[in-house]
Amino acid sequence: MERDYPLERVRNFGIIAHIDAGKTTTSERVLYYTGAQHKIGEVHEGDTTTDWMEQERERGITITAAAITCFWAPTYLQRGPDFAKTASGKENKYRFNIIDTPGHIDFTVEVKRSLRVLDGAVVVFDGVAGVEPQSETNWRYAEEARVPRICFINKLDRTGASFERSFKSILARLSKNALRLQLPVGEEEKHEGVIDLLRMKMYHFEGKLGEEVVEKEIPDNLKAEARRYHHDLVEKIAETDETLTHQYLEGKEIALADLKRALRNATIENKIFPVLAGSALKNKGVQLILDAVADYLPSPLDVPPIRGIDPRTGEEIFRHASDDEPFSALAFKLQADPFVGQLTFFRVYSGTVEAGSYIYNSTTGEKERLGRIVRLQANRREEVKKVFAGEIAAAVGLKSAKTSHTFCDEENPIVLEAIAFPEPVISLRIEPKTKADQEKMGLALKRLSDEDPTFKIKSDQETGETVIMGMGELHLEIIVDRMKREFSVEANVGKPQVAYKETITAPAEAEAKYIRQTGGHGQYGHVKINIKPLEKRDPQAKIPKNVSVYEGFEFINSIKGGVIPQEFIPAVEKGIREAMERGVIAGYKMTDISAELLFGSYHEVDSSEIAYKIAGSQAFQDAAKRAKPVLLEPIMKVEVVMPEKFMGDVTGNLSAKRGQVEGMEERGEMKVIRAQVPLAELFGYITTLRSMTEGRGVANIEFDHYAVVPENVAQEIIEARK
Repeated sequence: MERDYPLERVRNFGIIAHIDAGKTTTSERVLYYTGAQHKIGEVHEGDTTTDWMEQERERGITITAAAITCFWAPTYLQRGPDFAKTASGKENKYRFNIIDTPGHIDFTVEVKRSLRVLDGAVVVFDGVAGVEPQSETNWRYAEEARVPRICFINKLDRTGASFERSFKSILARLSKNALRLQLPVGEEEKHEGVIDLLRMKMYHFEGKLGEEVVEKEIPDNLKAEARRYHHDLVEKIAETDETLTHQYLEGKEIALADLKRALRNATIENKIFPVLAGSALKNKGVQLILDAVADYLPSPLDVPPIRGIDPRTGEEIFRHASDDEPFSALAFKLQADPFVGQLTFFRVYSGTVEAGSYIYNSTTGEKERLGRIVRLQANRREEVKKVFAGEIAAAVGLKSAKTSHTFCDEENPIVLEAIAFPEPVISLRIEPKTKADQEKMGLALKRLSDEDPTFKIKSDQETGETVIMGMGELHLEIIVDRMKREFSVEANVGKPQVAYKETITAPAEAEAKYIRQTGGHGQYGHVKINIKPLEKRDPQAKIPKNVSVYEGFEFINSIKGGVIPQEFIPAVEKGIREAMERGVIAGYKMTDISAELLFGSYHEVDSSEIAYKIAGSQAFQDAAKRAKPVLLEPIMKVEVVMPEKFMGDVTGNLSAKRGQVEGMEERGEMKVIRAQVPLAELFGYITTLRSMTEGRGVANIEFDHYAVVPENVAQEIIEARK
């Protein structure tokens, strides 16, 4: 079986944005214009393809990332003589694998994991609000993943919309390398179409659903402005290419094909972020976004080879996007499907894989039969026999696969870098309503935590209660709702609690001996450790062989001369990590600690893993108490939008909540306050804000970082835990 589209015509990209910027509306137009569906679903009518979960349709928000496969022939090809609408015309089409991601901060994990496996992204902005808090967070995730981006300033038909103001907010808050590729023709109710500054043509979108892209000359009143921005655009593109720089300085006209080639290279290298304009809801500009994806976003061949580790040698190895290389793929998402069972989404980086073959999971060391492979259109599935390099698909019914696991060829193993997920910031207690619910609840919680790595479950050792943890109140609310609908589990839930953490602020050493004499073999474990605050590690730096790195913890084995046998070292590490779960101030999980095993001794007969585990745990607790431990709390980034007359009340209220106001700005007729506020002070804030602003204030709240709790507040928290 051969691949139906050449690799250079494959585009894997995501649609990312702040909540309500119009991602799902844009995705629906993409599906319609590419012929993947015959009607346009609307978020407000609850019939979209990508928002297929009941909770998504009820709330009008995206909760889970949805995968779409569709095919696109650029509009300039459709109009040109070189486009043949026959079987050979397929050569001129592009295969798009698109992921529509959530905008709500509580489901930010979906954005992070999607960007890890995508080659590019379309970032959607609200033409009235411009850059919003989640826009910044998503942009930061894309920067970390080095993902090339195209910007789309959407909703230019709305009252108060301004392309210029939104564009300036991108320059000021995201990147100085944003570059206008288009200008809108009219704004608000006068928004008619867009001007392409490269081609110097105007485009109208006619027909019932804007499906006819009509090329026109630029209106006289806009020609001077278009020429000025065309000149700026050509100059900026020419700066990125030595040959074009010479042509530009010599006053020669640069060919359109050369400009597009240079802009493509600059976009792939993250030197330029092209900015487009339009209104997805009013069917204006979406086809030109698809053209830009084909023209400027990378194919799998344009991105660097994927880097991994050979599990046999620990050496760094690479895999290129080629069907001829050994198979390697990364599982990036698990999803419970009511019809086929568990789906494991994976991105193939190299080689090919066929349904019915066996795959090797190099993360667990297990082999598993890959029974069925499906390609998804949101919640609809199409069965495929073979998946090629650079493609995204889902496996049905894999038992042991989890998010971040690597699949590969057993003869040529590789372990790809795992996806790092943020820690939960909020928790609540949950209990089943009946005995029958008790058995089902355990299964439901496990399935949901497998799907979502930011959702965690633990048992309170003192009370025996189950505690669930997540990224926000809405996140946990959706989890409880899904338990009820998908698993028929009725549960009582407590009030949300802040997920505090503990850390240390100074180094400390400690030594512990665990010796027990009983009849027969005794127990003997002796360790000396040093702990210190964890320093930030360069993600590109090579990790020494004696160092184990985890989220918020590293373990350094400095044992020389076999004073502790190697087989007992993992037990010491395990003891330290278990002790970190309990904390030393108020019993909260400890984080950001580096622990070094310096010395120890062993007994030829009595030494055992359990003895070294207990010794490691005791040494850590002793050291942590002397390492100036402190309590940490989640600090949230808060953006409040309200009429000017409420500014004083809102600012005063934020200050009373231990908030730090970071900036104020105007957004149309409204005022915007940006602040950082502890999560503990924000429960019920939306209700307070509404009553303070006569229902006209809106707040966006997202996690930013953990910070030390002030001493007086920490004392109250510790007292409350006793």
